[in-house]
Amino acid sequence: MILGLNVNGESVQVSIRSVDRLVDVLRGRLGLSSLAADCRSGNCGRCLAFMDGRLVYTCMVPAFRAKDAQIVTLEGFAKTEKYDDIVAGFTAAGLTTCGFCLSGKILAAADLLERDPMPSPETVLHQMDAVRCRCSDPDTISAGVIAAAKVRAARLYHRVGK
Repeated sequence: MILGLNVNGESVQVSIRSVDRLVDVLRGRLGLSSLAADCRSGNCGRCLAFMDGRLVYTCMVPAFRAKDAQIVTLEGFAKTEKYDDIVAGFTAAGLTTCGFCLSGKILAAADLLERDPMPSPETVLHQMDAVRCRCSDPDTISAGVIAAAKVRAARLYHRVGK
């Protein structure tokens, strides 16, 4: 079967098998290294990407379900101001991440900030539970996302964050 979809702003067509997962297509066939199929059960967050604006575990999505979908991976998201806001917030809070969880934490933070521009620490921790990694402590993760929210607000509204 030939699957047509839009990945990071580019239309692509790839040949898939009925057993392929979206992560297999994105990483294996399109070479997008920000994703990995580590757990294949939606537990680790290594395969997170946006599909039609929703954050999904691509290891849980049958590839055929992505027909005509708009997919944004970290590679595509990294070209946006929203990405810069999150990286600036993480840096300001001293949040360091490992290679295992970086893309998942950035995309999970982006998803949250789209829905809740100024989240509470509890909301942040609930959202960031989508990415299973112990490289950073919960307080620093929360501070990083809240700092990113302030950076974004300052950029959007030309104000200095509080």
